Amino acid sequence: MTLAIIGGTGLTQISDLDITGQQTLDTPYGKPSADYVFGEMNGKKLIFLARHGNPHRIPPHKINYRANIWGLKQLGVTDIVAVAAVGGIAKQMAPGHLAIPDQIIDYSYGREHTFFADNLEHVNHIDFSEPYSALLRKRIIQAAHNADIMITASGTYGCTQGPRLETIAEIRRMAQDKCDLVGMTGMPEASLARELEINYANLSVVANWGAGIVPGEITMAEIEKNLQVGMSKAIALLQAITLLPDLTLV
Repeated sequence: MTLAIIGGTGLTQISDLDITGQQTLDTPYGKPSADYVFGEMNGKKLIFLARHGNPHRIPPHKINYRANIWGLKQLGVTDIVAVAAVGGIAKQMAPGHLAIPDQIIDYSYGREHTFFADNLEHVNHIDFSEPYSALLRKRIIQAAHNADIMITASGTYGCTQGPRLETIAEIRRMAQDKCDLVGMTGMPEASLARELEINYANLSVVANWGAGIVPGEITMAEIEKNLQVGMSKAIALLQAITLLPDLTLV
């Protein structure tokens, strides 16, 4: 198993990662968001990629998702834990909380969303009934239990276009669609990983309530404050994942 961590808003680097090197890659789909960082955590080797670049400068709809995932495949990655800052819709998804969604609805548009687009010998269709790796999700949930970190172990992630936040009506529609979380980067990241047969799971860090869930406007100050709390829990969970006794990282 070769593990990669993709960091989202609030996680452009991991202070507890002992960095051993980094690599710039060119792919058939252009440049990835940032250099791939190699490091060790609890004696286990892994690869880190800042989804929005480092420093954080690439908005969700401009991320080169295909280059990011292709580069990880080139580096031999078999499993990805994708950390993402999200908004909470369901009542249990309060700011600062962690969730491991098991389903996704894609509301984004205009993104390069597949490797199966050009020069094909035949049309390719992937099974996406279960968009996240069941085994990898199980490992994350077990790690949270071992470390006594409170999580919600399921839920539906709704992926919007961004970079603006959603309207009250849009969040109301997503709630009617049974979305528990709203984010901007969950797709096509998950489906691209599936196309390349990489196990992929999402670690959602709730940064704010979705529009209209509670009174008042959503501010960046509020988001940043909640992310400080949530990301510290996320990093603790990532550490716990590397401590799993049956987890061999190479």
